[in-house]
Amino acid sequence: MKSPDQGDTIKVAIADDHTLFRAGVKTALSIKKDIELVAEADNGMQLLNLLKHIEPDVILLDIQMPIMDGIQTLPEIRKLYPHVKVIILSMHNDQSMISKLMEIGANSYLTKNSDSETIYQAIKTCYEQEFFFNELTNKALLSGLRTKRTDGHSFHEAMLTEKELTVLKLMCEERTTKEIADIVEISPRTVEAIRDKLKTKTGSKSMAGLVMYAIKNKIIQQQ
Repeated sequence: MKSPDQGDTIKVAIADDHTLFRAGVKTALSIKKDIELVAEADNGMQLLNLLKHIEPDVILLDIQMPIMDGIQTLPEIRKLYPHVKVIILSMHNDQSMISKLMEIGANSYLTKNSDSETIYQAIKTCYEQEFFFNELTNKALLSGLRTKRTDGHSFHEAMLTEKELTVLKLMCEERTTKEIADIVEISPRTVEAIRDKLKTKTGSKSMAGLVMYAIKNKIIQQQ
């Protein structure tokens, strides 16, 4: 997890075939001193070509685009540029789609009617803390959990220590590694070790999986 140094900027790319929407986002972000828009694309293929020459920190990725849509593009970004954060943009809030996209590597999901401040906060939070969870993503992850349970799949029941529970709660509150380390009074490296242990104990492959586990076991309250 990283945070921009004083005077540093978060490099952002946007892939969306709606020129007016792109222009609106560009205008809104241009007033933020810590954001730099470094690339714009009309579709996923164009974005992937741009990424050969410039690597942003965060990508705003539309789902519905001609030639190559966001669903096809996301796995390619994950494979080629695993450290780049991807925020999905969509006109729809289909829970099964959100759950699927989070599981294959999206760092957040926003509807296109989100205000500019929400988009800005999502960019900053994903850059600094890897994920930006909101009501949409939490409900979708819970929905995905229910589907898995009705399909006969069950989550691994884990016995977590008090320290592991505390770290998991703080992670779900979007605290940074450093913040968790300070609160629990352990080193950042120990926080990372506990996070890896939590994934092993709960059978989760990602932070999204850990959130689903926390919701299912009422470690955090679902709104």
